[in-house]
Amino acid sequence: MAWGLVKLPGEPDKLSVYATEAYYEGPDSRLRRFTYRVDGFVSVRAGAAGGAVVTKPIRFSGERLVVNFAAEAAGSVRVELQTADGRPLPGFTLADAKPLSGDSIRRTVAWKGGDDVSELAGRPVRLRFAIRAADVYSFQFQ
Repeated sequence: MAWGLVKLPGEPDKLSVYATEAYYEGPDSRLRRFTYRVDGFVSVRAGAAGGAVVTKPIRFSGERLVVNFAAEAAGSVRVELQTADGRPLPGFTLADAKPLSGDSIRRTVAWKGGDDVSELAGRPVRLRFAIRAADVYSFQFQ
């Protein structure tokens, strides 16, 4: 393997690493490029039956919640915000959550009332991710 990860122009959502093949075996050695999604080394995954994961209580600053995820064609990710003791916050429940579909390294989470979470900034909250046929790689408040 070559040293380091590389971001190439025109591919902001990918990290590249290079490796040699057949290095010790003769004249046909070559350099191969492998790509990884940004923040995509580890994920929480649920299959078609679905699943959920809940964070420990966290305090955040910012106005929006952004998620890095990849959903299969029939998959989705929804996010509920809860109090520190696990009660759904009005306006931010799973029933209010707009499902995220597709594949994105930075998609803003929205609920029926919009995507602004600034009223909750500085308070301890839990995030409950309801995942169906999808991977969630990371989240960030911005």
